[in-house]
Amino acid sequence: MPAIHIAQPPALSIRAGQRARQHIEQHGLQPTDVHLLPGAAGGPKALGIQGLDLALFGDWLARDPQPRSLVGASIGSWRFASASMPDPVAGLKRLGELYTRQRFPKGISVAEITRRCERMVDDLLGDQLQAILNNPHYHLNIMVVKSLGLLQHDSPGRLGMGLTGVISANLLGRRHLKRYFERVILHDSRRQPPWGDLTDFPSQQISLNAGNLRQALLASGSIPMVMEAVRDIPGADQGVYRDGGLLDYHLDLPWQTQGIVLYPHFTDRIVPGWFDKTLPWRRANPEQAGDVLLLAPSREYLASLPHGKLPDRNDFKRFLGDDTAREAYWQQAMAESQRLGDEFLELVDSGRLNERIQPL
Repeated sequence: MPAIHIAQPPALSIRAGQRARQHIEQHGLQPTDVHLLPGAAGGPKALGIQGLDLALFGDWLARDPQPRSLVGASIGSWRFASASMPDPVAGLKRLGELYTRQRFPKGISVAEITRRCERMVDDLLGDQLQAILNNPHYHLNIMVVKSLGLLQHDSPGRLGMGLTGVISANLLGRRHLKRYFERVILHDSRRQPPWGDLTDFPSQQISLNAGNLRQALLASGSIPMVMEAVRDIPGADQGVYRDGGLLDYHLDLPWQTQGIVLYPHFTDRIVPGWFDKTLPWRRANPEQAGDVLLLAPSREYLASLPHGKLPDRNDFKRFLGDDTAREAYWQQAMAESQRLGDEFLELVDSGRLNERIQPL
């Protein structure tokens, strides 16, 4: 009796801007085509695409070593700092292990969460700061925001009032957020950040070095009301710095680079800012996505996971008092994510990637 083969549903959702799609239709996709990778904010969701990161940095991109810009906000910057270590596979796995082991019991203070995250970043970086900064193939760019007005305070009352103002202003339009935030990019001094003029918000660019890399990573992940802000990053203006995803959640930026912008992402849409998550009408600028190839878990893949989703910050509450169960769930999500990387490699190596691309 012949064996019955049941086709597995696709693990990846693959979307591309017009120029990226035309290029892949005509030439396929090779590592040499990619000079830029964005990494979105999203907390533990990063663990859910670890297998895709491992395939990209541990295999596919390494087939054609060349200078590439990595642009990360929040956990995206932590992922890319890990991938910029001498052994990117070990670095990315270490990030997953450290993040999974974080435990936040009921009633924990913001100050204590901050201390634990500081220790996690220290454990992640170890003695690798200079190796990250000197990596010959990856140039790190870290997105943070400088907080203005009431957002300069960590006291819940003042900070809460400031965030209420942000939410109201954002409903009127993203342009109004310039009253509350300025964009700050800490970048590898060997290469300018890969975009054109940033005119949407006041923005400044500062060189990364061994004296500010740690603070930049901490600031980029400092969520208001969850962690304390980082104050006075060396090399930057005096001030209060927070999570880069507040302005640039999914990095809707005017990319300027040769070839394809390869975007390993948590979802198949680009949401401009953190405060736009609940605003379905707030969409990314399509003119800025022409060169983007976005790889994300498919709906079928998500449905196959425990709880039908990637890990997220709400899991700390969902599993409150049962960290062992949460850690097992996150570890399973990381193990399952190898399917994402395997499917990407199979599609590019077989030349079938173009068959799966949908418009972005």
